[in-house]
Amino acid sequence: MNLSTGSARRSHIIGGKDVSGDAWTPNINPSDTSDVVGEYAHASEADAAAAVEAACAALPRWALATPQERADVLDRAGSEVIARADELGDLLAREEGKTLPEARGEVIRAGQILKFHGGQALRNAGEIIDSVRPGLEVTVTREPLGVVSVITPWNFPIAIPAWKIAPALAYGNTVVFKPAELVPGSAWELADTLRRAGLPEGVLNLVMGSGREIGSVLTGSPDIDGITFTGSVLTGERILQTATPQRTRVQLEMGGKNPLVVLDDADLDIAVDVALQGAFGSTGQRCTASSRLIVTRGIHDRFVAALSAAMRGWRVDDARTEGTQMGPVVDATQLAQDEHYLRTATTEGGQVIGGERVERAASGHFLAPALVVGTDSSMTVNREEVFGPVASVIEVDDYDEALAVANDTEFGLSSGIVTSSLAAATHFRRHSGAGMVMVNVPTAGVDYHVPFGGRRASSFGPREQGTYAREFFTVAKTAYVKA
Repeated sequence: MNLSTGSARRSHIIGGKDVSGDAWTPNINPSDTSDVVGEYAHASEADAAAAVEAACAALPRWALATPQERADVLDRAGSEVIARADELGDLLAREEGKTLPEARGEVIRAGQILKFHGGQALRNAGEIIDSVRPGLEVTVTREPLGVVSVITPWNFPIAIPAWKIAPALAYGNTVVFKPAELVPGSAWELADTLRRAGLPEGVLNLVMGSGREIGSVLTGSPDIDGITFTGSVLTGERILQTATPQRTRVQLEMGGKNPLVVLDDADLDIAVDVALQGAFGSTGQRCTASSRLIVTRGIHDRFVAALSAAMRGWRVDDARTEGTQMGPVVDATQLAQDEHYLRTATTEGGQVIGGERVERAASGHFLAPALVVGTDSSMTVNREEVFGPVASVIEVDDYDEALAVANDTEFGLSSGIVTSSLAAATHFRRHSGAGMVMVNVPTAGVDYHVPFGGRRASSFGPREQGTYAREFFTVAKTAYVKA
């Protein structure tokens, strides 16, 4: 493989400076594995420790920076990200495999998040509370948590970093940021944009590479005050175990096994579109994807037939090719995992519709959307997160059984229902065991100004996004003043 035209070598950003380190990792295009997007520095423990040190040194000045300074930096960065949506969207599609419209939309969302939290920097309000004792004034204010490790996944390589980093900076924290090893390009561009927008040196530090090699520094350093992580349950549990003895604050987003209930009274076209977009958008590589389709008996056969036909009509191709509706799986390891789950589903009695490898002109990780029918809740495909373009169908008798099956999971991130019944929709909203509930819309896709998060194995700690992000990134201080 050779570096392609327009590729680059990018260093870590530590203390505001480019730091190359001793090793480099190629960034491979999953649509064309002969295309190397660029080479990115691969961090050592020493690099990670230097990043933590730089964040500690920068904290006193940034914690006391005016809200206007923080707001201006985030707003400038957000405006630049949005202005570069085509360029950055192309990079994102190239390194991660999202289609160009999805990638461009994610970039714009990242810019909107930066600008929203720029506004939040100016709205960090406190409280004045009457004391129960005469002559005392009580104030409650919010102060920065401190130095925060931001550890992000590969499936949303610019939006998830933005929704963690932006509130961290808005409330006066300093950051050590480690993106997923598969997608360093979007992360580097985000960090560099914030640097050029006016962040003081050391406020945001970027170290790239393997969590296995530097994770112990980012999660175990006594100088780290908070860890915000999105990724697998296994890694999240390890982070929690490492952080707990030091009483480091932890925020974890760890995945889902999200149900979409389709009732007999559902509009079939709406149900198919909601399932198609929710299950297979972004190649199904979303923690909010509709991976369990729970369908009542009266509509089951028509729904499966219509969804299968819609899946066959989807174009699977290079993420940057016009008209592509689903790009590649992110890498060979994930592709093998997807196929493993399909084989397991067949062994356990399911029937797979689609799910075959797709050959294209370039060598990429292409897999057709897969629908597994004839399943029940006990099957592996309905218990474990596949994280690919794989959805299963569970046939049920009625709404009561559908609700019970929907809640029969260790996860609780997102859930959905397609129905024309206001009574069923209202009951489902109240009784679904998920942190986010969707009615007649896909389970995947949320606004940036409202809380994001789930229950049980899906999430731990305060919610992300919107005004709720303040809870994690700040600490409350209560002060008494005698008049």
